[in-house]
Amino acid sequence: METLERRTGVALWRQVADQIRQSVLAGLSPNERLPPETELAARFGVNRHTVRAAIAALEKEGILRAEQGRGTFLNDRKRLSYPIGRRTRFSSGLESQAQTRSGRLLSSQTVPAPPRVSLALGLPPSAPVVELATVSAADGVPISAATSWFDAVRFGEIAEIYRDTGSITASLTRLGVDDY
Repeated sequence: METLERRTGVALWRQVADQIRQSVLAGLSPNERLPPETELAARFGVNRHTVRAAIAALEKEGILRAEQGRGTFLNDRKRLSYPIGRRTRFSSGLESQAQTRSGRLLSSQTVPAPPRVSLALGLPPSAPVVELATVSAADGVPISAATSWFDAVRFGEIAEIYRDTGSITASLTRLGVDDY
């Protein structure tokens, strides 16, 4: 039986979920079936309701899926770790985790900058900006949708370059901005 700390203030279901998560990371294969709830309850010394709450939390995180009458399985879609920071880059953030990273241009247009955009970019009010709407994917699975604005005078060709590169970072590099 695995030991749970009953006086830490951390709910038992959360402790069970954490230990199941650790087991999953330590070696279950995609689509592999977990032991039945009764076996997990005995293993952790808790009741089945506690195990169900842990499984529900892991389902919500996308780690497990429960199939009625069949059991609980490890999802085949791997979770990506994507820490967000001041200089987060889609391509480099997923470099070691995804076989392919791609970006698709949904739309582009040159428009007068909305007040918050001109302020953020340090442009005069209503200066022309290129508005790009994009979707980024990792291993073919869409994971983000974004709208970005660029000074149209300096970056007027960014939409065409983005169509070619599928990357804001690569597009800016082609336009002479190596680091931002």
